[in-house]
Amino acid sequence: MTRGEPQTGVATALADVPASHAARRPRLGFLGVGWIGRSRLEAIAADDAADIVAVADPSDECVARARACAPGADAVPSLDALLDLEPDGVVIATPSALHASQAVRALERGVAVFCQKPLARTAAETRTVIEAARAMDRLLGVDLSYRFARGARRVRELVHAGELGDVYAVDLTFHNAYGPDKRWFRDPALSGGGCVIDLGIHLVDLALWTLGWPVVGNVTSRLFAGGRPLPARPEVVEDYGVAQFELGGSAVVRMACSWNLPAGRDAVIDATFHGTRAGASFHNLDGSFYDFVAERHDGTRRTVLEEPPDAWGGRAAVAWARQLAHDGRFDPEVERLTAVAATLDAIYGR
Repeated sequence: MTRGEPQTGVATALADVPASHAARRPRLGFLGVGWIGRSRLEAIAADDAADIVAVADPSDECVARARACAPGADAVPSLDALLDLEPDGVVIATPSALHASQAVRALERGVAVFCQKPLARTAAETRTVIEAARAMDRLLGVDLSYRFARGARRVRELVHAGELGDVYAVDLTFHNAYGPDKRWFRDPALSGGGCVIDLGIHLVDLALWTLGWPVVGNVTSRLFAGGRPLPARPEVVEDYGVAQFELGGSAVVRMACSWNLPAGRDAVIDATFHGTRAGASFHNLDGSFYDFVAERHDGTRRTVLEEPPDAWGGRAAVAWARQLAHDGRFDPEVERLTAVAATLDAIYGR
């Protein structure tokens, strides 16, 4: 995760997720409890959605902070040690290159998984993890957290109700003025890419999820590092990327994302959907990474649908924990993520 990932927050109601807990509460382990892993731990603990039994992280300081939030959790040295405790689920928040292999190891031990995005670096790796979850009939979730913002859900509701008419164009933007603070983010072998896989994954997911998972085609892109176009097989990752692709043969998407862009604010985040009857947008407020507004556009008139406050950051993790308590079996909805990963592959030309 780079700076700009959402704050921890638990919704009072989570759409489509049972609020009642099973008779036997799920027991969870956390692999990686840096800032993002700890924030998901805090969200689940605050919701009282599960028992947190163990944490693992190479940083003693991170472990101590996590255990302050979950005093009953054991500190263990590795994923294998965590799995030996036979938890019902594991939350993975480690470097991207490790996600797929760690998720598969957990799933093959019969343990459900909630993983930070990206689930894997490529579509092939993504399919491998999903196949492992299906084979073991275990719940697999990925932290595509913007889906759980109230504003994003309102825009999706408008689209599905036909309020916008036929959506024919989508504009997607995610500029992070800071960029990553971990060296592995800038190693293509470890990260799978730069700002596109880090930030663009949220944009692609939002577009496909909002529009009901149309088929993606005719992908074109340009990727840059330090203002220079990248060659076909770069040794560095991109810090600026633009892409265009078609959805279902009838809509066009334009996407731009970046790290360290001098945008005059901390972040520019926007998903705008243009329809034959109206438009709608989900965008950040005043450069914030956390505060979002949803609007409907009718000609020159704007109607606010949702606005801050909305503590949405931990809802995806809580939803997964609740689903695990209710029914920890494989959820076929996760198969949709192969379309997101395949779109990213196409943007990267692989």
